[in-house]
Amino acid sequence: MPNPAQEAFRAGQGLVKQNPVLGPLIERAVLCFDDSYPMAREDWAWVASDGYIYANSHRRALPGEWAYVLAHCLLHLALGHIREDREGDSLWNAACDCVTARYLADLHIGTPPRELADPLPSNTREEEKLYFWLKEHKDPACFHFSTMSGSRADMSWRGETRHWWSGATDWRKLFAESLRDALRAAVDYAGGVRTEPGKYKKMGPVKRAQEWFLSSYPLLGGVASGFKLVDDPLTVQRMDIPVAAISVHMKEIYVNPAAGLTEQEWRFVLAHEYLHAALCHEQRLGKRDPELWNVACDYVINQWLRDMEVGQMPEGLLYDPELNNLPAESIYDLLASNLRKYRRMAKHDILFGPPDWQDSKDFVDLDAWCRSAIQRGLYYHQAHERGFLPEGLVEEIRALSQPPIPWDVKLARWFDERFEPLERYRTYARLSRRQSSTPDIPRPSYRYEETTQAGRTFGVLLDTSGSMDRSLLAAALGSIASYSAARDVNRVRVVFCDAFPYDQGYMEAADIAGSVKVRGRGGTVLQPGIELLEHADDFPKEAPLLIITDCECDRLNLYGRDHAFLVPRGKSLPFPPRGPVFYLE
Repeated sequence: MPNPAQEAFRAGQGLVKQNPVLGPLIERAVLCFDDSYPMAREDWAWVASDGYIYANSHRRALPGEWAYVLAHCLLHLALGHIREDREGDSLWNAACDCVTARYLADLHIGTPPRELADPLPSNTREEEKLYFWLKEHKDPACFHFSTMSGSRADMSWRGETRHWWSGATDWRKLFAESLRDALRAAVDYAGGVRTEPGKYKKMGPVKRAQEWFLSSYPLLGGVASGFKLVDDPLTVQRMDIPVAAISVHMKEIYVNPAAGLTEQEWRFVLAHEYLHAALCHEQRLGKRDPELWNVACDYVINQWLRDMEVGQMPEGLLYDPELNNLPAESIYDLLASNLRKYRRMAKHDILFGPPDWQDSKDFVDLDAWCRSAIQRGLYYHQAHERGFLPEGLVEEIRALSQPPIPWDVKLARWFDERFEPLERYRTYARLSRRQSSTPDIPRPSYRYEETTQAGRTFGVLLDTSGSMDRSLLAAALGSIASYSAARDVNRVRVVFCDAFPYDQGYMEAADIAGSVKVRGRGGTVLQPGIELLEHADDFPKEAPLLIITDCECDRLNLYGRDHAFLVPRGKSLPFPPRGPVFYLE
């Protein structure tokens, strides 16, 4: 036969489950409605710190009254009332009962039983203040809000909640999350996003991590608002995404909910994907290998996020402290020396778009939006002192708002650092020609020290293979000639290299751009040209070297000589360069 008391209790339990604030809590609690713990006829229920709620199975009540009593017990857990240091303290229990009754009056859950419907005191907002007030002024018997008769304690300490089927439960954190979800559902309904009031869905760790960026992390909040989060298991399984990936041209971030990450780990992963978009890594790919470029960017981002302490880095992500403070381009050059090893490490979390999508207007708008979003986030983050940011990340964000420094300007700075202006001196060994008005008065002319001019030279090693673009080669030679003349470098040692080296000897700086005849257009072998200059008796050991190549060369031994590379834009050296690299375009 059906048990009316049990049916009413279950109906009251169902009313609490429908509540968006306390529904998630009652799902984690353990409800006992039997004779295991005998109670007095007037008792309702009591709650233990391990999440067990014991109800009086002999009590006859309406479903609304049971909903009120169960909500009362759940709020003791949610508000952290059950404390070991206050166990058995009747004043503390009375204060907590009053605060709980105040919450229930605001939440409008169930119907308070007749013995619990007394008027509430005015100072029932904070447990601690009411507790100390009771100790000084009142008898706890004046407050009849306990769910146990005779004002007996309705909560008991048993240690932290830990069940084998659900693990540890942080009731206060769970309550805060349910409040946030309920508030969001109410706002969505008011704004027309939801069509039914009271409908809510508990957010998983991925959604909570995404909401954290929108509400609490301004640096990436603007970027996060522009990307749709796709967490459909079938979609990510079909796309073979183990954890997460981003598609800038689709404006979507794909996450695999089966990855089993915590909320802190999802914060790290989502921040990783947001930075891929914000720093325009797909646009900066150029003609590099996509998989290896993805790996290089991952190393940089993971180091920054560890320094920024954004979430917690999951196991298995790419991280190497030896690559700290290196830009992605430099790391790519280092990784290119071992393609087979690092390609196996690639996670492929950048889903590159079609080759021609970047020429569309959508890309221009999206690229500008990503840059402006991360720049506004940086300004707000720093203006409101929201946390530490690595210097390398700040530099990259600021560089997005400024055009890159042209290669010829960088080359001019390279010349300035190595060839300081010569100091002139006056000498009567040769008179000045500017004295025609006073021919009887000898005037000295300006001269340079011959010793300083003798060692003022450098070497130029030109890759004249068939793959080297003629226009870029002409632009590089023209710039070298003009900068040499401007810095009083009169002689330049020139060597052409393809399959064999061709020594042109010393040439006037002005002649490099015009009268030089390029020899050879075969393969690329640069080491013999370096050997030629290194063993030449008339080429100073301290003279720097400029190497113009299309990057299709083997590793070079430069014997510790000061050097710089000039390579076409989109190319990368197959070995880690020790000197600066200027990208021709």
